[in-house]
Amino acid sequence: MAEHSGGLARTLRRGAVMSGAGLIITQAVAILQTLVLARLLTPTEVGIFAAGTVLTVLLMDFAGGALTQALIQRQHDVEDAADTVFWVTLGTGLLASVVALVTAPLMGHLFDNALVTLVAAATSGTMLMHAATSVPDALMQRRFQFSRRLIVDPAVAISFAAVSISLATLGFGVWSLVFGYYASLAVWIVASWWLAKWRPGGGRVSYGLWREMAVFAFPLLLEVVVARVRDAVELVLIGHRLNESALGNYRYGRRIAMFPGIAVVQICSYVLFPAFSRISDDPVRFKSAFLRALGWIWLAAVPTAALMVALGEPLTVLLLGEPWRGAGVALAAMAGFGLGEAMNSVSSESMKGAGRADRINWMILAGVLTGLPLLVLLLPLGLAGVGMAISASAIIVGITGLGLARSVVGVSISEIAARMAPPLLASIVAFAVIAPLERFAVHADRLPVLQGIGMICLEGALFALVYLAVLRVLAPSIFAEGVRAARRVLDRIPGVRTSSGANQTPNP
Repeated sequence: MAEHSGGLARTLRRGAVMSGAGLIITQAVAILQTLVLARLLTPTEVGIFAAGTVLTVLLMDFAGGALTQALIQRQHDVEDAADTVFWVTLGTGLLASVVALVTAPLMGHLFDNALVTLVAAATSGTMLMHAATSVPDALMQRRFQFSRRLIVDPAVAISFAAVSISLATLGFGVWSLVFGYYASLAVWIVASWWLAKWRPGGGRVSYGLWREMAVFAFPLLLEVVVARVRDAVELVLIGHRLNESALGNYRYGRRIAMFPGIAVVQICSYVLFPAFSRISDDPVRFKSAFLRALGWIWLAAVPTAALMVALGEPLTVLLLGEPWRGAGVALAAMAGFGLGEAMNSVSSESMKGAGRADRINWMILAGVLTGLPLLVLLLPLGLAGVGMAISASAIIVGITGLGLARSVVGVSISEIAARMAPPLLASIVAFAVIAPLERFAVHADRLPVLQGIGMICLEGALFALVYLAVLRVLAPSIFAEGVRAARRVLDRIPGVRTSSGANQTPNP
């Protein structure tokens, strides 16, 4: 058991490192793309694209049906399950594309913009393309084939950025985003099928098998569909009550605010779900893995959220320009989304891994009861109100998830609090130092761009020093564990040797 545990732990560490490397590349490309497109496109053009893709984004997840999650969790009849999932998702993807094409005029009517109709019709085919990637991606995740994160994700991001920026430079406007979208999906299909080395036909399609997997997948599908419906209603409300420019600012603010949440999903969840599935029958290992995962994710998520609140608006203005100040306001207000995603990620992956996906229904209910009501209540406050509604709902859902996961994992409230409280308190202290400094003294967004960015970096460094100093006082063990982990990562980098690894004998 110990040997098996060590092998799995090494696999997960390697997977986290590879996923992290892929994420760094992907996010670097995404950030560069966002900065460049913000200078080439107007908030209104970005808002029109967001409005035109409301229905396609919603139906895209429905087409997948969450059956891929059942495929990852399945322990037998994998070939039959893969063929079944492939043909079902391909069929639902085709159906979703047809529905999106037929209903495109409705989207134009909702936003009172004929261009939205054209964008909605033009992007309807993306759902069928997305469905074609489902099974290869699921099989790679199931096999711990982490090369996917190093190859597919960066290739998709680079293709979208290259095509959209090139066409935007030539004056294609919103259509540069449409063509970039298609180019990225084409690259995704080719790369995922090439890496997965899987072809349909190796198994037998089974209606009974589909029904069995659908029972597992239904709560997951419901969770995704509810989230997408909420997102779609948010976009419609913002477009109606505000305008397309506000919608563009919201989209970019949300995009930047989601970077930490995306990091959680891509680095951690991609690894955690198959790992939890394998160790859920060992209570001691399961509990230990849950607490470690929660601790590491929370250790990064809390200071990131605090920094977004303190410095998000001035940094956005410096990077994107004054027309995008609304995106900075939305970014700062949506900082709580990352906190909710951190809690939600560990909780949902542990429940899925233990075969208790049905409990996620309660998280869905929490999101339904809080998401849209809070949005309607706070929308009069503009983009700040929209962001606060999203943050509050995400945090409530995350806390609900931790409560539901407790009995599945066998962990107590005090054990969870011991992991979460020190980083939270350290972040609050660091925020109390940096936020007044920026707001009343520095005013980085009023400085020349390079000078302003330099001041933001200095403020961020001061925040990190205060955060780490307070964390060392409040939780020396967590601080020491973080230092050891950082040293292990640095020791893996060629040419870098920390004191912890200086005396180690290199492997032949």
